[in-house]
Amino acid sequence: MNYIMICLDSLKQDHIGAYGCTDCKTPNLDRFAEKAAVFTRARSESLPTVPVRRALQTGIRTFPWEPIPKPKGIYNRHEGWTPIPQRQTTVAEHLSERDYTCGMVIDVYHLMKPSMNFHRGMHSFEYVRGQEFDQWKSAPLPEGALDQFVPDDVTGRRLDVFRQFMQNQQGRAEGEEGYQVARVMSKAMQWLQGNAGHGDFYLWVDSFDPHEPWFMPEEYEEMYDPGYEGKRWIYPNLIPYAQMTEPEIRHAQACYKGHVTFVDRWFGKLIDRIEELGLFENSMVALLSDHGKTIGDRENFGMSNKDSSRHLYDVPLMVRHPDGIGAGQRFDQWVYDIDLTATALDALGEEPIPGMDGQSFLPIMTGEVDKLHDYAVTGYSEVHCVWQDDFVYIRDMETDSEGLYDAWKDKDQRNNLCAEMPELRAELAARLYELVAKGWH
Repeated sequence: MNYIMICLDSLKQDHIGAYGCTDCKTPNLDRFAEKAAVFTRARSESLPTVPVRRALQTGIRTFPWEPIPKPKGIYNRHEGWTPIPQRQTTVAEHLSERDYTCGMVIDVYHLMKPSMNFHRGMHSFEYVRGQEFDQWKSAPLPEGALDQFVPDDVTGRRLDVFRQFMQNQQGRAEGEEGYQVARVMSKAMQWLQGNAGHGDFYLWVDSFDPHEPWFMPEEYEEMYDPGYEGKRWIYPNLIPYAQMTEPEIRHAQACYKGHVTFVDRWFGKLIDRIEELGLFENSMVALLSDHGKTIGDRENFGMSNKDSSRHLYDVPLMVRHPDGIGAGQRFDQWVYDIDLTATALDALGEEPIPGMDGQSFLPIMTGEVDKLHDYAVTGYSEVHCVWQDDFVYIRDMETDSEGLYDAWKDKDQRNNLCAEMPELRAELAARLYELVAKGWH
């Protein structure tokens, strides 16, 4: 049996038809969901990009944070944004010892910087260059190349990031095939074509899209904002939300939707190839995202480390088992990304990785158990959360402040219930302190 894990970056659960969205077209994700177990309350136990991948590749919690010195060249200040510790075993290392062929196809450049070593245990790895601040191409852009995208008089690091991205896109292939997500999915299809039928394998496919910049063929933007004539807001992080006009905000939101639809199209090509090769018959295929994104929500674009709302934490998780277990069913139980790692090993019939925290949710999919967790504890830099029933408790360790919210009635977290529900506040705070007291693993 094989395991194919497809991770998409910054894909909001509420922009997928299978999760109830009606104004963003995702026909291929919806088609995949029809034959998959769909989890509605999945949580990455730590955010953002790198901590999530650390957890996924080990099944071990990244939060509470271990004080690991950051290697040279790593300037991101987020806790957990470090290489996988040498003492921890990766999924690829674990499975390669059991005669699986292990491969990865990614354009998430953070993982491939010197000293990060996320390809440990892989027999092959395809690094598709060009995303965001991947310092790949140094040739300057032609004069005025950014004018259609960038507000007047903008300077600073975010502009440097966007400029590097656009430099990287110079010389790309014509048509859709030259865009980042298309290149990733095409390389993944090639890998499957070459490795299918030659023994069991594990393939990790990881696209940085639909993370911004939302660079895509213009027809995908026009699909959601026809007739717009202003600047193309494919990277709205460049200026504060308060400085954007209403048409600009709507256009930026349309760009995200367009990019999701573009990603969906190329995800569809990948699952078509999986089907053509007959791999759904002997492979567990999982689709997930690391985190969501604020797309004008809470008067913001991007991913503030002070945000603890469902806009960031609600992520898709769909698992298609070759025996049809859980197919077409929705599961509202709390599950973690590390539980997906444990579930994959369980489905493969392999032993867990030593020391892993994740638990297999295969028994949930078969109906043998009702749940794995009564609650979920998550961390994003200095802001920590406890999710229980419909509520979330938040503790900001930097400002020594806290909040309690009905996350399903108050998604934007406007009404702090700490004073109104002191017993629940105390209960959830105790759950957080209990985990933190255990320390890092």
